[in-house]
Amino acid sequence: MLAVVDPDLDNGPRTERSATMRMCAVSREVRPIDELIRFVVSPGGEVVPDIKRRLPGRGMWISASRRAVAEAVRCHQFSKAFKRDLRVPLTLPADTEALLARSVAEALGIAAKAGQVVCGFGKVETALRAGEVQVLIHAADGAEDGIRKLDALARQKGENRSGLPEFPIVTALTSAELDLALGRSNVIHAALLAGPTSRTFLSRSQMLVRYRLADDDKTAGTAAGTS
Repeated sequence: MLAVVDPDLDNGPRTERSATMRMCAVSREVRPIDELIRFVVSPGGEVVPDIKRRLPGRGMWISASRRAVAEAVRCHQFSKAFKRDLRVPLTLPADTEALLARSVAEALGIAAKAGQVVCGFGKVETALRAGEVQVLIHAADGAEDGIRKLDALARQKGENRSGLPEFPIVTALTSAELDLALGRSNVIHAALLAGPTSRTFLSRSQMLVRYRLADDDKTAGTAAGTS
């Protein structure tokens, strides 16, 4: 007798490490896993986001979109997929966003501990002029004047054929979130220098921005908040 494959659930993070595509349980579209968020059920029967795709047990995948997660909560999609009654907090869309933001901050903090981050307008400007910047970071609530000046320098130092900097500009975190990540106060501008941590930071930043802004049908589009 052939086993029935459940399209809504995986068999655990360790058994499907090689999988690069999964189906969104809400839109029923197959997407790359980098455009999806995995959800699992805690031992207490509560649905929790598995942001890093490491939590044990079977998992359900939803497009990285706040609207998609809200729709899953509204339509009781989790209980349907896991085929049992579950505790699904109404705050799940906001809780998921908070966890995504925390994962971005954690990646930035790791980069800072490795000596790959500079902070402050002057230090960021110097790093830009020296060609050392891999990622330019601004607080989402930062003053427009300073952001405009550094962005102009970024374009001047490394324009590509599209007239944009060759490196990303990330505005996904607020000043308070940057403060916590870097252990400093009043951080408005920062830069990620060359090193192995930049890829993780960028990947998590893009996921956070996609979650905030992407609609269900265009989740794979360019993530705004990075340039």
